[in-house]
Amino acid sequence: MSDPLLILASPEVGDYLETRLRAYASDLRVEVVQTKAELRTASIQDCYQDAACPRLIAFCTNIVVPADVLRIFRGGSYNFHPGSPEYPGSNAASFAIYDGAISYGATAHKMDVTVDSGPIVGVEAFVVPADVRFLDLEIMAFQHLLNLFNRLAPELVMTDLPLPTLPVRWGARKTTRQDFERMKVLTEDMSEAEIRLRWRAFG
Repeated sequence: MSDPLLILASPEVGDYLETRLRAYASDLRVEVVQTKAELRTASIQDCYQDAACPRLIAFCTNIVVPADVLRIFRGGSYNFHPGSPEYPGSNAASFAIYDGAISYGATAHKMDVTVDSGPIVGVEAFVVPADVRFLDLEIMAFQHLLNLFNRLAPELVMTDLPLPTLPVRWGARKTTRQDFERMKVLTEDMSEAEIRLRWRAFG
């Protein structure tokens, strides 16, 4: 891949991802950014000053990339996040537990102006352990997200072409932080089983 590559992630995670990518292209130009302002500045510098449009990789970030920034990346913009395609939105692990999902995982998808809506390019799934708590499920999903990234890393750096998409659809319900907070509220008419389930799923 001839163009520079931007990583939108925390510094610690970004350093790890950069190391994994350089295993396939030691001379790869990589810049790790953490905020929307840093992303916009790096995008403008790389695309207009150097006349190159880098690929963007967002990893475990809650930053919504603006549409005008997304249009810059000729090599595509890809988001890696813990959570199965069936559970787009916020706090996916909690709702998977509450629904009694038997499988869960991690997803990589092309970024769009609407969160968790772009074509899916990778999925890593695993069986949900019985009686798992949401924090433990989130840790498991993050581990599988790293596996997914490592699996797609060669394609991300060795070609300028868009990653092939999978025939996988997003779930119809997109949860929000407000949905999560609402499910944490207990009422007197709830059964003991419902209270225990909500405690395990939502804390």
